[in-house]
This record gives sequence, structure tokens and C-alpha cells, in this order.
Amino acid sequence: MNLLDTTQQAVSLLFSGDTTLWGIVGVSFSVSLIAIGLVLIPALLISFALAYWRVPGKWFVLSLVNTLQSVPTVVVGLLLYMMLSRAGPLGDWKMLFTQKAMILGQILISLPILISMMHAAFQNSDRRAWETAYTLGASIPRAMMTLMWEIRFPLLAAVITAFSRIITEVGCSMMVGGNILYYTRNIPTAIALETSKGAFAQGIALGMVLLLLALTMNFFISFAHGNGHLRT
Repeated sequence: MNLLDTTQQAVSLLFSGDTTLWGIVGVSFSVSLIAIGLVLIPALLISFALAYWRVPGKWFVLSLVNTLQSVPTVVVGLLLYMMLSRAGPLGDWKMLFTQKAMILGQILISLPILISMMHAAFQNSDRRAWETAYTLGASIPRAMMTLMWEIRFPLLAAVITAFSRIITEVGCSMMVGGNILYYTRNIPTAIALETSKGAFAQGIALGMVLLLLALTMNFFISFAHGNGHLRT
């Protein structure tokens, strides 16, 4: 079977409403969106504190964050597997091979990315926005919202970068999720499995979903950034 025929089959799968394929897409998006949603506020608070407050050991925290960004996802999955296995310290939680374990792994992967990029955004922000809002009597949360609105584009870029990393990672999801159909099988693990079996049509179809996602997110941030310049 040539590439053209396989691609045609992949397109047919996408538009046929195949329950298996779209179930995999649903698992992938739900897990990654929950992970980003849970980690977003803590990442914002930590990065803001590192940029604006005198935090003891700040250099160590930033060095640790930058180091954790380069840790392969399969290593994160291995460590988490050892923690959640029956013989591990968190074995009583019975989270291994569940979506909760995948969410936890993706939180650990995305957190250092978000902190690093958001910290850079806060560092390069105009402190007058924070100082003015706070001096005029705004509460700390309100002043933070004012500041975050001023740097909304780099913050949005950080979220998109982190989301892109976790929705495409395969190592950690395979280790702690177990690649169980209709439960923990997401897009990257399904592509790896189907490719190993020689079933390239479904792999290409799922790859098209990821490419469409990447195109949509980049179009969105470019459009938002362009509109932001038009209003200034």
C-alpha cells in the first residue's frame, strides 16, 4: 500500500466518525486539558513570586526548574511508575494505569515549562503596571490581573507551549497509563502502537489531528497578537 492510499484511508477514518479513533482523541484532549487546568494557577503564582518577590534560594529554584525542563518524559514516567506501583510509597493510591496517573505525569512535565516561560514574561514586564495598580488601592489579586493582562501574549504562548508538549508526549503516558483502549490510550501512544502493528492509516489520521491542533493554536495566538497591536 502506497502513501497516497494510506493517506486517503486516514482521511476517511477522520470523517467517518470512527468511535475508536475519536475515543482516543477524546482521552488525549481531556487528560491534557485537565492537567493544564490544574497546574495553571500554581505556575502563575510561583513564577510571579520568583519575579517580583525576594524568595530565599531563588537561584536554586530557577536552576531546578530549568533542569527539569530537559528531563525526558519517559524518565518522569519511570519515576512515577516506581512511586505508584504496588511496591512503591504511593501504591495504596491505586492510581497506576489510570487517567489520574497520566494527569499527574503531565502536570510534572508541564509545570517547569510554565514556570520558566511565565517567569521570563514577568521579568520582562513593566513593573509600573503592578506598582500603579497596587498604589491606587487595588487588591493583590486585582493588581496581578492587571499585570497579567499587560503580558497576556507571552503568558498565552507559555500555556500553548506546555499544552503542546504534554499532548504529544508518549513516554510518560505509556509508562503510567498502560495504553488501555477507551481509557488511557491517547493520541501519541495509539500512533506508536498502530505503527508497530503496521496499521499506518489510523496513525496518520491521529497525526493529522495533532497537526490541525498545532495549526489552530498558532493561528489563534498570531491572530490575538495581531489584534492586540491593532488596538494599541
